Amino acid sequence: MALFSKLFNKLRGGAFLTASDWQEIEESLIESDLGAAMTTRILEAARKTGASAEDSVINALRESLSTADRGISSFSDRPTTILVVGVNGTGKTTSTAKLAQILQKDGSKVLIAAADTFRAAATEQIQTWGQRLGIQVVAGKANGDPASVAFDGISRAKSENVNFYIVDTAGRLHTKQGLMDELGKIRRVVEKVSPVDEVLLVVDATTGQNGISQAKTFLEAVEVTGLILTKMDGSARGGIALAIESLTGVPIKFIGTGESIGDFAPFEAQSYIEGLISG
Repeated sequence: MALFSKLFNKLRGGAFLTASDWQEIEESLIESDLGAAMTTRILEAARKTGASAEDSVINALRESLSTADRGISSFSDRPTTILVVGVNGTGKTTSTAKLAQILQKDGSKVLIAAADTFRAAATEQIQTWGQRLGIQVVAGKANGDPASVAFDGISRAKSENVNFYIVDTAGRLHTKQGLMDELGKIRRVVEKVSPVDEVLLVVDATTGQNGISQAKTFLEAVEVTGLILTKMDGSARGGIALAIESLTGVPIKFIGTGESIGDFAPFEAQSYIEGLISG
């Protein structure tokens, strides 16, 4: 993720920057998947400060991050219900399992619903994760009604005093019914029993600006409360996190950096900025 390493080697020490240097900075920021509009805003903010070149750009990057709460809601008298949404291929099902593991490590009781019933391997995949982690998974029949699975799950979560109930939803449907309509149906059915507290949208960082388009599509259809940015390993351009937060106003809550169960953690703004700069 150290796309800016070479750039900030030039900036260190408060060096005087020429017009050519600023152009190089602009190109590096755009290449990081920030996009042209956001790059312009960051450079304008950086030029206005009296700090060194390095500090001014760092501060502009930091200030572009959302100040919204990045935590997950938690309640003592009922389950916290989390819908995990996103298109297929982003790492949605794996992220569901990794999120469950993080919550479980804090001593919470977690239940997962395998509501991606239209992708043949999805239910088996989340069940396998559940067995590895010792977390119960509620599942239905292949090609069954996802909302029915979600309803069975929330009913069980409430009766068994579960702390966190996580629903892995479909990223594509094999029917004529729209994906967003199905997500809305799941939410309505669950909320007959208990509120939906979080809707986490999974975005693949390696898709660049296309990831922003995906985010906008879901934001227009469902009430997203946070983002999970996946595949933030060597091939990802870290600026996508800044771009998504700036354009959507929705905070990134978790980062996935690999396939292993431990390659997943809450998003931490300061570490993210340092990672961009120094690698």
